[in-house]
Amino acid sequence: MLWWLLGISMVATTFSADTPNLVTNIVREKGVSGNWTWWAFLLTGMFTVYLYSKLWRRSKVLTDLEFYELRYSGKEAVFLRAFRAIYLGVFFNVIIMASVCLAGIKIGGILLGLSPFECIFYSSLITVLYSTLGGLRSVIYTDLIQFFIAMVGSIWATYYIINLEEVGGLGVMLSHSNVIDKLNFFPSSGDMDQLLIVLIIPLAVQWWAVWYPGAEPGGGGYIAQRMLSAKDEKNAIYSTLLFNITHYVIRPWPWILIALSSLVVFPNLDSIATAFPGVDKSIIGNDIAYPAMLSLLPTGLLGLVLASLIADFKSAVTDPNFGLGIKPFGPNTFPNFDNLIIMDGVQINFSKFISPFLIFSINSSPPTISAPALFASSVFVSSHTTATFIFLPVPPGRLTTVLM
Repeated sequence: MLWWLLGISMVATTFSADTPNLVTNIVREKGVSGNWTWWAFLLTGMFTVYLYSKLWRRSKVLTDLEFYELRYSGKEAVFLRAFRAIYLGVFFNVIIMASVCLAGIKIGGILLGLSPFECIFYSSLITVLYSTLGGLRSVIYTDLIQFFIAMVGSIWATYYIINLEEVGGLGVMLSHSNVIDKLNFFPSSGDMDQLLIVLIIPLAVQWWAVWYPGAEPGGGGYIAQRMLSAKDEKNAIYSTLLFNITHYVIRPWPWILIALSSLVVFPNLDSIATAFPGVDKSIIGNDIAYPAMLSLLPTGLLGLVLASLIADFKSAVTDPNFGLGIKPFGPNTFPNFDNLIIMDGVQINFSKFISPFLIFSINSSPPTISAPALFASSVFVSSHTTATFIFLPVPPGRLTTVLM
């Protein structure tokens, strides 16, 4: 795939419904300089652009998990891959999805008056359907559309909110007493506690020691997945460069300006609770100031911004890490274990489709344990135990060798 398509997909995938809320919470509590807690990861991102992106593409693997069994060997490699798949694919992703869904609940509660169950059920049902049926390619193309909807809605909403009578325009807002002490781009040198937490620790330790989706050292997860999908090494480099420029330099400023404006309209949490009495007080925090400000938009613009936030939510929850080891296109990539059960005179090929529920052709013996393949073989073909020699791992397009 081409670099601009992959780069925008990377940005859209990190553009979740909770991101504007997170930035708003940071700005209201710590000011603009508080964003260095995540801006520091630009260091890792640039390492990925100029060093790791071409190496990822050169490896010709399809997932970052697959790389582990190329880089390491033996049972230790299988354990590492399985552990990381379970840790990131299950436990870590559950936490990430929970935070995204919580943001969706807050936005849906304030702007649409929906219950938490309704917010999750409707949005998740549509997302699961199109991502399962269309695969990685559909996710990338929908990311492109969703990203432009989100950015148009975000910038337009920022322009409207800044010029509200309650805010008074950009100049008045920036000189407001609630805002003026939040404008420093860097932490004050006199406040060592804030300087240590916000700038020194992120720049010295956090950027390399903490797994941050999209900017871990060398890239990984959905960023590596898209680099590996690039047409060539040059496209992999350009895609990650576009991602870092858009992610760190361009995208956050509309959210920051809305967060600063919220300090004028809703100076504290009590003012938000008073304005929205129907919202559960247990979920009211500084992060909820973002959807609270959006509620001031006119109907048409609010619909566009709401559509952009739904797009953000879908881009986040369609993050196809394939953490459990399933390749997006090609053979199964579960940890490789010998399998002595094969079919009489029949060879099974794993599905080329993203969905693990379909099998397209019958032309090679199963190299690994795969529930769909084994189920299909047990139903349609008789099987028996025999001695086999299986060469693993099996690259895409290759056949295993079976001796009977």
